[in-house]
Amino acid sequence: MKKLARDFYTRPTVEVAKDLLGKYLVHNTKGEKLIGKIVETEAYVGDIDKACHAYKNKITNRTKVLFGVAGIAYVYLIYGMYYCFNVVTEEEGKGAAVLIRAIEPVTGLESMIENRYKKTPQEINKRQQANLTNGPGKLCMAMDITKEDNEANLLCEKLYITEGTEEDFDIISTTRINIDYAEEAVDFPWRFYIKDNSYISKI
Repeated sequence: MKKLARDFYTRPTVEVAKDLLGKYLVHNTKGEKLIGKIVETEAYVGDIDKACHAYKNKITNRTKVLFGVAGIAYVYLIYGMYYCFNVVTEEEGKGAAVLIRAIEPVTGLESMIENRYKKTPQEINKRQQANLTNGPGKLCMAMDITKEDNEANLLCEKLYITEGTEEDFDIISTTRINIDYAEEAVDFPWRFYIKDNSYISKI
């Protein structure tokens, strides 16, 4: 399938967040191609968003990637143990990104289960199957996305996003998760997911 071009990412972040739904996240890792359909996203825009790491255009060693060219990866660690994968958006210097919150496994399910649980598909239960990639840290574990992928160019061959298949789905817009500290930004309706998809985050 066709890889998304740079100009897809240079648009307003909220638009990109919606349009990433249904697209395919691809990671070539350990000699295998892992693919997941993006089913949930969140938009973050630094100049107005207290939930964004780049709020008030604050540039640090960690956040400088957010101000880079659109279409690169921003991968950071939360709780000292889980990685989150984001796509940098808008024009260079803006400080904005889309968090990929959940994916639906498409290719490489056995390896995703091994990466996440250190088990075979036959060894996991239905609950573990349902929780495989339904959160940002979970999908990074399953897809083997780590800090080494921070600043990766998503137009290259290792980690990238492609067009999805032709399908119709409804998009739900709502508030974002786990940002209670963000004052008025808590109410921004910048979380988007595919209605009735079984892999969206559990709140």
